[in-house]
Amino acid sequence: MLIKDWMAKDVLTVDENTSLMRATRVMKENTIRRLPVLSHGKLIGIITDRDVKDASPSKTTSLDIHELYYLLSEMKVKDVMTPEPLTILGDDTLEKAAMTMLDNKISGIPVVDKEGHLTGLLSETDIMKGFIHATGIKEGSVQFVVDVADAPGAVTKVIKIMRDNNARIVSILTSFEDTGEGMKRVSIRILANEEDIQKILRYLQENTELIHHAKDIFDK
Repeated sequence: MLIKDWMAKDVLTVDENTSLMRATRVMKENTIRRLPVLSHGKLIGIITDRDVKDASPSKTTSLDIHELYYLLSEMKVKDVMTPEPLTILGDDTLEKAAMTMLDNKISGIPVVDKEGHLTGLLSETDIMKGFIHATGIKEGSVQFVVDVADAPGAVTKVIKIMRDNNARIVSILTSFEDTGEGMKRVSIRILANEEDIQKILRYLQENTELIHHAKDIFDK
């Protein structure tokens, strides 16, 4: 899954010389948590609601309301933004974005082209939407989780049994970190009628280490 297919493309931005008060109003009015900062069309920074909060005077300040208003109106975005923020390319993967954001403890990342021009903004919510889409959970699929030998053909054999029983494969995810040495964990989501699902279940119970199987139910 590529970032350019899941990022927000219609992105609000501010200039580095925009007042902090104006930037705060833009974020509040549009219910957003971050604003890319541009200069001559190039991304030079990012400002978040956290930056605004940290830059705002404490509630215990001795300044009166007029002094506070003046202070905030004079403070510029460039004074509190994060300069040269982490960025990612639209042709990079959602998985890379997720790792980058997790490693750096950030919840959003600007997307740029190779010339450094802003093309979008990716949030943790966008990543979750992509993951949900990839798993096929919204299609009403049934999930089987099995441990199989880490050997050529092991997963193919399981998939063949499912297809031989009229199942449509929705998604396949594998992991080597959740099981023992020489094994791998496979999560497969399928669509099939109840009779065929029971046939598949019996086969997996007899021929694999079945970890889990279920159809997710969501409250309306």
